[in-house]
Amino acid sequence: MRKHQLRARYRPLFPNVYVPDDVTPTLVQRATGAWLWSGREGVIAGAAAAALHGARWTPPDEAVELVWRNARPPTGIVTRRDRLDDDEVVRVGGLPVTSVTRTAFDVGRLTRGDEAVSRLDALGNARRFDPRAVLELADRHAGSPGVQRLRDALARHDPGAESPRETWLRLLLVRTGYPRPRTQIPVYDDFGRARYYLDMGWDDAGVAVEYDGAHHRERAVFAEDILRAEFIAERGWNRVRVVAGQREAEILDRVARARSSGVRSDRRIS
Repeated sequence: MRKHQLRARYRPLFPNVYVPDDVTPTLVQRATGAWLWSGREGVIAGAAAAALHGARWTPPDEAVELVWRNARPPTGIVTRRDRLDDDEVVRVGGLPVTSVTRTAFDVGRLTRGDEAVSRLDALGNARRFDPRAVLELADRHAGSPGVQRLRDALARHDPGAESPRETWLRLLLVRTGYPRPRTQIPVYDDFGRARYYLDMGWDDAGVAVEYDGAHHRERAVFAEDILRAEFIAERGWNRVRVVAGQREAEILDRVARARSSGVRSDRRIS
């Protein structure tokens, strides 16, 4: 391709890496571009690695992390000179990527606060990982920054969270002093089959708390929600539905009232 054709039809993503003018690159595409920029030598890590392993909700403009020795990466790429053992690198779609366990190790120690828990939840929801294996990896890499942050995040991690807002809601409840809720609670039909799953809740109290996203307002989803709500209520669950924009105090007040309302004896639990 001639230079004028390249300038006319493509734009630079990273130095010597181009994308078509009409394409808005995804995080996975940007990770591929970052790897190409490294001369096919870097290993994709962090949030980009989590996305390649199937984790959702990572912002598409997140900086791509590469384990590669280069002190002057271009904008949009972060490089780290970490040690990687052979069992900490896998191939995903032909790209070298940190393993699920190593990705959890990096995400948990290099991301702060609730965001670390949210990202661990997203990774664990896509690809279950053993927190004990992550901690064993931390022992192997003793002295790495952020290990205590990782331990704190793993203690609050739950792969049952299916969105960042579900993680946020669960952490809010626990911080308030409620027992840690169980996630993805099955609700059975008369034949013993799990018909629906509740976001989170407490079996002993018969209270479920769910976060409803904008998609619940669509007509087809709304109609199914009515049937779902009736079925869950018939099984004795008192359900608190949380939507965007509600104040934390209001949410907690509704949960407190639901938990104090009593439990029906005919409720089915797993």
